[in-house]
Amino acid sequence: MSDNELPDGSATPADDEISLIDLFAVLLKYKKMIIGITVTAAVGILFFSILSLKLPADKSPLPNKYTPSVSMLINDTTSSQSGLSSVLSSSGLGSLASMAGVNVGGSSYSSLAVYLAGSNSFLDSVVDKFDLIKKWKIERSPRATSRKILEKKIAADYDEDSGVFTLSFTDIDPDFAQKVVNFSVDYMENMFNKLGLDQNKIKKENLEKNIEATYKEILKLQKQTQDLASSVAGGHSAWSIPTITTETTKIEMELAAQKQVFTSLKTQYELLKVEMSSQTPIFQILERPEIPDMKSQPSRGKLCIIVTFAAFFIAVFLAFLRNAWNTVKKDPEAMAKLKTKK
Repeated sequence: MSDNELPDGSATPADDEISLIDLFAVLLKYKKMIIGITVTAAVGILFFSILSLKLPADKSPLPNKYTPSVSMLINDTTSSQSGLSSVLSSSGLGSLASMAGVNVGGSSYSSLAVYLAGSNSFLDSVVDKFDLIKKWKIERSPRATSRKILEKKIAADYDEDSGVFTLSFTDIDPDFAQKVVNFSVDYMENMFNKLGLDQNKIKKENLEKNIEATYKEILKLQKQTQDLASSVAGGHSAWSIPTITTETTKIEMELAAQKQVFTSLKTQYELLKVEMSSQTPIFQILERPEIPDMKSQPSRGKLCIIVTFAAFFIAVFLAFLRNAWNTVKKDPEAMAKLKTKK
């Protein structure tokens, strides 16, 4: 047993100290190589970052990217699970949602929003609206390829605590990105309206249409009454007066009925507005996207730090590898074994 070994054969602290000194000696021996590789990598990535910043976005290898987003409130607390399931089934989305992994039986409006944001119909609508196949110069499998590219650029996220659904799009053109997000939120809103999820909103729209139609009918009847009165004042024959009187009475009765209908519809409309003001709508746009004036990525400073540290550790590894190879070359027995294996 040597003086530097313990009875169990393990090395003493002196051996560890010598090993650390040897390691430090290797670093000192190849310090020029380590510093050279690290500095070269740091200067190279710095030059690359500056060049990518100076070049136009469409020609830059690392262009600035912008990510406008829209915030929507998706209210699950007032949702009827069975109602949503029946709506999905009747609209033809039930089977598609099930295939996408959405549980139709326990669906919520938030999960529906997330599903719609990744559905092929939504992706195809964006692609066709902005002619992305031509814009991105896709030649092979244009429909499938455009969907994959778009999926990487669009992000949909739902926060269960706040009930806020966020949709964003990333692109080198901030103005184009904002247009895509605006179209996307309009698509989502139209789909929620088309599915008829918010019954109060549908009732409100129907009441508004009926009130408008009734009001026009009242104006029409009032004009007819005025025309008949004018005809009597214009000196019609005595034979026509009874007929005019009868027609006037009929119009006045219909006018009174229309006024009652108008009053009833208006009352329902005002009551519904009060009810809706006390409830949170199922789908509500909280904040429209703005054209971003600050990039979201890339972080060139972080990239420079990562590349510099990576180059340093690679240089250290190469130093130990080179030192180990030199040690092997000086050992005749080791070289003989290598030659024998060859």
